[in-house]
Amino acid sequence: MSNSTGDKPSTPLHSVSVAGAVIREDGRMLVIKRRDNGNWELPGGVLELDETPQEGVVREVLEETGIHVEVEQLTGVYKNMTRGIVALVFRCKQLTGESHPTTEASAVSWLTTDEIKAHMVEVYAVRLLDALEASAPSVRSHNGKQLSPNR
Repeated sequence: MSNSTGDKPSTPLHSVSVAGAVIREDGRMLVIKRRDNGNWELPGGVLELDETPQEGVVREVLEETGIHVEVEQLTGVYKNMTRGIVALVFRCKQLTGESHPTTEASAVSWLTTDEIKAHMVEVYAVRLLDALEASAPSVRSHNGKQLSPNR
């Protein structure tokens, strides 16, 4: 579908990703060190066309960490304004499995909030910190590195 000029689609194209904010009873949160860029992030990835967001979270966390989770609730929606990626973050609890490095994660660790603030880029750290809140889901925008001011 094109607009009147015929050069661009009239519907913006976005990518949807999902991530799991897996929180243990002791308050530590599951993070991975990505093999492709070395960043510490939540386990997650692109949502497949044939799966629900919750199914995508379970699949991504298992693929990247070896841990099977149960999805509890949506805790945030985050849009990378530069790349057009919308990320849905869900609080999860561990059901089974032991964390281990995978083809996508060179390391898997359970970090405290202080460790998250020290080792993670703001746009990823805030996703875990938001998941600790019991209130309504957060909705935030960013440029891939820094959060955008509220509009």
